[in-house]
Amino acid sequence: MLVLVGNVAFAQYDQKAREVLDAMSAKYKKIPAYKATITSALINEVDGINEEFGGEITVMGDMYKLALDEQVVINNGNTVWTYLPDVNEVNIDTYDPSEDEISPSKIYTAYQDGYKYIYIGDEACNGGNCAVIDLVPNDKDAQFFKIKLFIDKKDSSLRSWTMFDKTGNKYKYTIKNFNSKVDVKESFFTFDASKYPGVEVIDLR
Repeated sequence: MLVLVGNVAFAQYDQKAREVLDAMSAKYKKIPAYKATITSALINEVDGINEEFGGEITVMGDMYKLALDEQVVINNGNTVWTYLPDVNEVNIDTYDPSEDEISPSKIYTAYQDGYKYIYIGDEACNGGNCAVIDLVPNDKDAQFFKIKLFIDKKDSSLRSWTMFDKTGNKYKYTIKNFNSKVDVKESFFTFDASKYPGVEVIDLR
C-alpha cells in the first residue's frame, strides 16, 4: 500500500526526495562497473498492452550494453548500435546526449539537471521497503512527462523505474541480481560485426 506524504505534490524540489536521490547517486558513482538482470515492460492500459522482455544490462561510466530479448543496444558514449537479432540487422548512429533524455547510465543522476523531484511515499518492493520519487522534467516538450523511481530505503539501490510518455505508454524497468564486481573493458561497449555473420549494417551517421 502506498503511503502518501502530505503536501509534497505541490513541491518542486523536495528536500526529502533530494536526500534519497543523492544517496542513490553516491552509491552508484562508487561502482566502476556493474551487471544486472533487467526486465523491460511496455504497458498501455487503454490499449490493453502489457508486454514484458527479459535481459541483462552492463554499465561502466557513461557506457552501457542493454541486451533484451528483442534487441541489443550498445552505447560507448560516442556511438550507439541497435542490433535486431530477428532480422540480423544493426543500426549505427551518433550518440547525442541532448536527445537522450534517460538512458541506463544516466538514470542515477538525471534528477540533478532539468527535473523537479517529489517524494511520493513508501511502498513495498522486492521484499523490501522503497522510497517512491517522481521526477518531472522542466521541459514541457520532453518525451517523458514523468519518471517514477523506486529506491530501496535500506541500501539506496534503485530497484525499478517507470517512464510515462504522452501517448499513454509506460515503460517499466526492474533490476535484479545486481553484481558490482565485474571486470569489463571498453571494447565490450562496441558492436563487433565479425561476430554476427551476414549482419546487415545500416549506418545512419
